[in-house]
Amino acid sequence: MNDYSHYIDYGTLFGYPNSRTGDLALQCLGYAKISYPEAVEPLAEFTRFVNGEKLDRLEEIYTRTFHIQAICYLDLGYVIFGEDYKRGEFLVNMKREQMEAGNDCGDELADNLCNVLSLLPKIGDIDFRDELVAKMLVPSVKKMLSEFETSRMAMKRQALQKKHKALLQEDEERMNIYQYLLQGLLVILESDFKEALDSEPEFTPQPAFGAAFLSNCGTCAIPQPTKLQNHGA
Repeated sequence: MNDYSHYIDYGTLFGYPNSRTGDLALQCLGYAKISYPEAVEPLAEFTRFVNGEKLDRLEEIYTRTFHIQAICYLDLGYVIFGEDYKRGEFLVNMKREQMEAGNDCGDELADNLCNVLSLLPKIGDIDFRDELVAKMLVPSVKKMLSEFETSRMAMKRQALQKKHKALLQEDEERMNIYQYLLQGLLVILESDFKEALDSEPEFTPQPAFGAAFLSNCGTCAIPQPTKLQNHGA
């Protein structure tokens, strides 16, 4: 695949579950079987689960994973920059990119993972698309996945239990299921954008989001800022 239209479907899977989620997961698994064999195992795990659960349970899992008692968040600017002012700059410019591309963001922010994925096939500027993936999208997905590590989740449970003075009962399998979708997505991104990623220095977001990200992007070292750097990166 080279038109990137498959990212629209993957983006939809990161949206709020609906009656089409199971069928769409099967469709995305089919893409992987054809073009991304290393993504098949995690996507198959996700697909089996969503097709074996009732919709109201999937809605609960989604809400608890990304909103209430969130394991991670889906807004790329927040994932990378946290509360740094660069988050606002990035979001403002992503809104402009979404509008120029005619990409309907619905009720989510312009930098939400589902909207960024659906934007990819609509970006005409190849250099900007590659830079967006290499400097924001892939690092964000890696950061999201890191939040599913057992130790991090245990710390979050302990903090919530202390705050609410109550035992929070969690089904680990249900709370972890979206990590498989993220794993599959990462494999696909790394396959589709291998050249762009190879040209960028390895970057892992650090707690000091703004400073670390700017340093790794080398904004001060590049005489003429690229389009993504004008987005606040």
